[in-house]
Amino acid sequence: MGGLRPPILLVGTQDPRFDLGAAVREAGVRGKVALITAGWQERESEDSELVEDLGGPVVNLRLHERADDVFARDRDLSDAYKKRQRQLRLLNDFYRIRLDHAFEAARAISVRHVDEDLLDEERHVSVEELRHLDRDHLERCVVRQVAFDARWKPAQRPIVAEHRREIAKILASSRAVVLAGGHVASLLNRMKLFGVVDLAAGLPWIAAAGGAMVLTERIFLFHDFPPHGTGIAEVFDVGFGLVKDVVVLPDPRRRIRLDDRQGIARFVQRIAPATCVAMDSGARLWVERGRVVRAFAHRLFQDGTVEPGWTG
Repeated sequence: MGGLRPPILLVGTQDPRFDLGAAVREAGVRGKVALITAGWQERESEDSELVEDLGGPVVNLRLHERADDVFARDRDLSDAYKKRQRQLRLLNDFYRIRLDHAFEAARAISVRHVDEDLLDEERHVSVEELRHLDRDHLERCVVRQVAFDARWKPAQRPIVAEHRREIAKILASSRAVVLAGGHVASLLNRMKLFGVVDLAAGLPWIAAAGGAMVLTERIFLFHDFPPHGTGIAEVFDVGFGLVKDVVVLPDPRRRIRLDDRQGIARFVQRIAPATCVAMDSGARLWVERGRVVRAFAHRLFQDGTVEPGWTG
């Protein structure tokens, strides 16, 4: 987006109740808003409670439903998309294998009883290995996505173009875009498919939880209390980059061991120099020209400490 960027308001998890309506009013938005609930997948249209919370006129862009229509009617694109997704899942599997080993090594090294200066040096090496794995994985994923777009040119496919025109018409009469959370991969992929960020150029964004994540530069999936697996944070994909130098972690009460100073320190060092922000219900990040100018959230620091109520 060229020129002056419209303001963005990132919001925390929407539990136990929605507060996106309050956020829209805080952003000074009046009039119709375009709503994205594609992260809810098959429940995308079950938006009545959120629409009521928003208060004003709302039009759901129905990106999940539109994507289903595209893949049902354009079988060639659908097959190519599925092939690409299989490749990306395999890349992620290989990344996870390497990440698991590097993480276990980092954890084992961090508890050794040796000279503190040497231990600090070894911890730094461990973090650099994790950073390398993250960078390599992102780069390899991006290469495949760029190749897919160059080969298939989704925006020029007739059915995608048809939906893009309809979306553009809705956005042209909207005063802002409200982006709910949910399944981050579904949300990100469907927004990419229809080029929603480009179509919404000039509009403010109010984005919650997973929706906030996709507007940043890098998306990390994390869960210190997973129902299965190891719970190691992993970089998932690049986001749209509307918010710079921040990694957003929604719902920290349920997902982060806030008393694990070593674990927090390792992760924050891993994503440096980006600021690490955890966003519970009621959290806010006010963004202007791509930068956070004001906040109410938890900030996580490289020494493993947490500042509740960080104001930016």
